[in-house]
This record gives sequence, structure tokens and C-alpha cells, in this order.
Amino acid sequence: MTLYLWFVFFLAVQIIHFLGTWKLYQAAGRKSWEAAVPVYNSIVLMKIISRPTWWTLLLFIPIINLIMFPVVWVETLRTFGKKSTLDTILGIFTFGFYIYYVNYTQKLEHNANRKLTSENKTADTVNSLLFAIIVATLVHTYVIQPFTIPTSSLEKSLLIGDFLFVSKVNYGPRVPMTTVALPMVHDSIPLTKKKSYLSWPQLPYFRLPALEQIKRNDIVVFNWPVDTVHYFFEPKGRPGVIKPIDKKSNYVKRCVGIPGDNLSIKNGLVYINGKELILPERAKPQYEHTIYAAKGVSNELLKSTGSTEFARTYIIKPNSDAQLEAVRPYIMSANHNPDNSYTVQTGFNGIPADVITKSGLYAQEQYLAQANANLTLKAAAELRKNSTIDSIVRYIDKGKGDVLIFPHNGKWTMDEYGPISIPKAGETVQLNSNNITLYERIIKVYEGNKLEINGNEIKINDQVTNSYTFKQDYYWMMGDNRHHSEDSRYWGFVPGDHIVGKPVFIWMSWDTNGKGINKIRWDRVFTTVDGEGQPQSYFKYFLIVLALYFVGEFFWKKRKENKA
Repeated sequence: MTLYLWFVFFLAVQIIHFLGTWKLYQAAGRKSWEAAVPVYNSIVLMKIISRPTWWTLLLFIPIINLIMFPVVWVETLRTFGKKSTLDTILGIFTFGFYIYYVNYTQKLEHNANRKLTSENKTADTVNSLLFAIIVATLVHTYVIQPFTIPTSSLEKSLLIGDFLFVSKVNYGPRVPMTTVALPMVHDSIPLTKKKSYLSWPQLPYFRLPALEQIKRNDIVVFNWPVDTVHYFFEPKGRPGVIKPIDKKSNYVKRCVGIPGDNLSIKNGLVYINGKELILPERAKPQYEHTIYAAKGVSNELLKSTGSTEFARTYIIKPNSDAQLEAVRPYIMSANHNPDNSYTVQTGFNGIPADVITKSGLYAQEQYLAQANANLTLKAAAELRKNSTIDSIVRYIDKGKGDVLIFPHNGKWTMDEYGPISIPKAGETVQLNSNNITLYERIIKVYEGNKLEINGNEIKINDQVTNSYTFKQDYYWMMGDNRHHSEDSRYWGFVPGDHIVGKPVFIWMSWDTNGKGINKIRWDRVFTTVDGEGQPQSYFKYFLIVLALYFVGEFFWKKRKENKA
């Protein structure tokens, strides 16, 4: 909805409120016209129902107001003597229009001194829950939000199973654009996978003041710009799915390019404005490496490098048709080798390492072809010092071009990219047939213009033009796990209105492959995401403070008991 439509909608709500409550205002000793004045009528209503004036603010906060409106309806009814369970049900399930019936058909007696506390435990519990939900929703929406790392795109810097707190205030809290949604859930209702929101009506984009601007190398949570899935990790997105901006799937990547930067990728390394991007000490970018060793590369050796994603290629000779069928899904090529052996992989995306042993398959170490592993440059350099390793080669995609790479014209690869200019709000770019594919989605989708391209002629909103001025800032986001990250190289720029927040704190880290208490990565619990040097856990300090609190509380109670 446009601002004009929202203004019309707001006035319509005020008229509906006035028509349904003006007699209630009179019965409470107020003037009937007070029910018609926007905002002021809410302040007066809070006085009538003996509730604090600051409740008025809650009525105008998206999502929070969905909880507050039913509360105010019920409080209004109770103030005028309608306190039964039926009255409460009618007030809520008629969306407040039951107040019309009371306003025009009932004898109105304002009970200014009514008892505000609940008369039974059930009602008291409901009130407490509502208050808790309101506070939690405010914090979740405008201050800090919990987030889980779901993929390995930032592996080594952030791990699968890291539980984060994401600050909304650092980059400025974004006012929800989706006005009708369940509180504290994202795009789907837990367990049901059903949509948790209504796509209409939508508020215009607005962000509260920020504590800081996004800087290069910041790790950022944002809404996936090209989201077509109904819920995160849906097996396959459905073409044509259009989700509101703030309900698109949440992604987390490192910002390597900010508005106004000139970015390129050479040999897999990022260059900004002609200089190699220097990552902070905590960043641990990984690249795919091929490891050659005549005597083989053990799983233990690869794990000792810190690699969690690796595969080993073997030549095997099945002893029977049954064994051949067992391994057939993992065979790397359609035809067997000349000596009736087959090439298979062990490790990620390949045959499980124990299948060869359990199936009785003959794995010849001397036929080990190679190992592929995701390694940091430092880990690869250390591994080269091992006397059993013949060579290690970092993979660099120097192909002619990949149509999966943005802007999908087959011009660049994930390791050889650009140069491109990252758009900045207010900046004007010259358009031509060579660069229009870079900015086509920005112009049409992110900034809502009509775009037509006929040969060398470009029309924006039916006007022929050769330039365009950007309305908002854009960012370039990449994963540290360079060859296993779906990022801006695949879907392009991230608009400023898609920014969610900044990860600031890891409160828990869960390793599904660990055993017992080691499923918790204790060295990552209570660590900060940003900062100089290597991450340091503050968990022990938290336990010390917690212990001191309970000890202090124990002695404080004992002292009070002795005085009594």
C-alpha cells in the first residue's frame, strides 16, 4: 500500500472507532467529538478504561497492535459492565464490533473505579502471557533476534549449529512491512510449514536510526533477495512465489562490498577498488583443494587440518554382482575402468567411508586417485609440509563463463568475476546493452519501475533513457566458504531494505557429529562474533557471576530471616 492508501485506511479506522464509541465517551464524562480525533481519541480512551497512557504507543506499533487491539476491546467492554466470558468472546471474535451493539443498545454505566486485577487465576495467567508476548515481540522485532546458522557458507568463521543473537539496533531497526503476522515467527508456522502472515496490507519501508553503517567485512543477516521458497530449506522453490521483503528467508553472509565500491574477483580473491580485500583475523575463508599423494590421504590427516568437507577418490574392484549393485549409486563415471575396476568417492557427497569395508569391497590404496578438501590457505600451506603429500592445488574456476553466475549471461565464473560497480543511493549510472543485465532486477523489482528493452533502446516508465539514478544502497554479500556458498555471485546485489541486522553474540554452538557433552562446542559458547584476535568464550565468567548471584541471594534471605 502507498502512503496515500495508508492515510485513507487510517482515516477509515478513525471513523469506524468514532461511530462505535462516541456514546461510551459521553457516558464516561467526555465529549463525543473526542472519539473522532486521531491519536488523541486513544489517549482519552486509555483514561476511560483506567489504563496507562503509554498503551497508546503500542496501538501504533505493527504486529504489537494486533495483540493490543483485542486487549483494548475487552478492557472497554469490562469498563462498561460487560465482564462475562460471552462478552469477552463476542468482543474478540467480532473484531471489536460487539462494542457497536453495546454503544447503541445497552444502558451505559461507566465504572471508573473497577478492579483492574483479574478475578480468577485463568484470567490472570492469560494477562501475564499477553504481557510477556508483547514484551518479547518488541525485543524480537526492534532490538535483538535469535538466529541459527543453517548452512556451511561461512564455515570456520561461523559453524553449522551456532546459535546467535542478531542485533537490530546496530544497522537500525526496520519497522515491519508485513502488518498482519504471527509474533516471533518468520515465514511459516512451526511444524506446519503453513504461511504465518498475510501479504496484504503492507507498510512502506522505514528504518529507525542506526548506531553504525554496514562496513566491509561485517557479517550481516539479510532477507534473501530472490527468495521463491515458502519456507527455509523447502526442497524446491516454486516459480512465481512473491514474498514480502521482511518475510523472505533469512541469510547470513559477509559483506565484502559496500555502496560505491568497485568489485572484482581474480583467482578466487576479492578485490575492492583495485586492491585485494584484507579480511579480519577471525575470518577463515576456505577454498576447494585437490590433494595428490601416492600413498593416500587418510581421513585423520584431513580432519587434523580442520577440514569438515572432504572426499577421497578410490579405485575399487567388486567381487560380485551384489557388491557392484551396492556401490553403483556412488560410481563417478558410467563406464568401468579397463581392468574391471570402478572409481568411487568417499566423504561428503560420496559413498560413506565404511561402506567399502562393510560390503567387503576391495579398496586398493595404491589406486587412490586423489582427495578433494575444503581448506583455508593456511591449512593448505601446513599440509604441504607433510612428507606424505605430493602436491596440493587450489581449485580456481577459469572456465569461459557460467550461466548460473549473476547476471546469468555466461560471462564470468565464481572465481573470475567483474569488475562491477555496487550501486549507491542517489548515484546515476549510464545504461547500455552491455550493463543493463546487471541493473535490470534493481530497476524492475527492487525499485518498482517499468522496464522495457528493445535492442539498444531502453525505456523506464515508458520514457526512453540512457541513465538511471538509484533510490537506495546495495551491498555485495559472500560466504567465507568460497566454493560452497550461494551468495551475491549467484543472485547479485542485496538492497538496503533487505538488511535485518548484525550478529553480535554466539550463546550456544551445537555439533551434531559430537558425542555426549562434546556435542556442545564449549569453546564457542558465549563468544562474540566481531572483535580483534581469536574468539574468546565468556561462558566461565557467566557461570561465576551466576554462582555469585545465587550465593548472594541465599545470604540475603538468611539475613532477612534472622532480622525477622
